[in-house]
Formats: sequence, C-alpha cells, structure tokens
Amino acid sequence: MPLTLSNLKPKKGSKKGKKRVGRGGKRGTYSGRGQKGQRARSGGKKGLKLKGFKSLMHNIPKLRGFKSRKKKMAVINLEDLEKKFNQGETVDLQKLKEIGLIKKSEKRVKILAKGKLTKKLTVKAHAFSKSAEEEIKKAGGEVIKIE
Repeated sequence: MPLTLSNLKPKKGSKKGKKRVGRGGKRGTYSGRGQKGQRARSGGKKGLKLKGFKSLMHNIPKLRGFKSRKKKMAVINLEDLEKKFNQGETVDLQKLKEIGLIKKSEKRVKILAKGKLTKKLTVKAHAFSKSAEEEIKKAGGEVIKIE
C-alpha cells in the first residue's frame, strides 16, 4: 500500500497518551495531585500564576466613562478681577499670566460670576458665563470674546 496523506500515522509506541488523572486504575488515591490544598482540587491549577496581579486588579477602582483629552479652560472669577485690577484696566490672557492668576501654559480662559465687580474693566476672554457677562456690563465694563 503506497504512503499518502490520507494514511499517514506516527509509528506505534512513539506517541504517549495523556495522563488521565482520577479515573480509577493506575494512579490510586490522590491521583498524582498530592494531599489537600488548592492544586489538589478540581479547577485548582488554573490562574494561580497571576494571583498577585489578579488581587491587584480587584483593588483598582473601576473607572467608568472616559477622560477627555481636550484641554479645559482656565477659570477666573469676578472677585479675582476685583482684587487684582484697577479701574479702567484691560484684562487679557497676557495680563492674567503676568499677575499669576493663571499658569503660563494656559491657552484659554473662562470668566465666571463668583463675587462682585464694582470696577469698570475691559475683559478679553474666550468664554464668559451669562451672569458674569451681565455683571461686567452692569459695572460699566466691556466684554470682548476671543475666538
């Protein structure tokens, strides 16, 4: 009989059968698993190698949602403008950086209406809350939005 792909087989005795543990016969009482312990139980061998990593994963809180990579605007309150600027001054990004109200790396600013404003100021910013805009205009100031 010629040798073809359909009748290829390994030589008899060259392949050893899988150890069938705990099925009666050769391996006796503990079936090669020793006594007691996690590895003696059914399902005990799986996942032991990463035990430390698994407990680490359980301790880390589950973070839901996502974190936006878009930079948030620096926030300035009206009370800060009241303290740091004089009557009739122009408030812009450069001045806010010089005074130290915002970091030098900040690129955008939003003005919020916390506190009172009594001084007449010209405020240039990227965004304003509605109430902050009204408050600045009520004090006689000017609101200029930067694009």
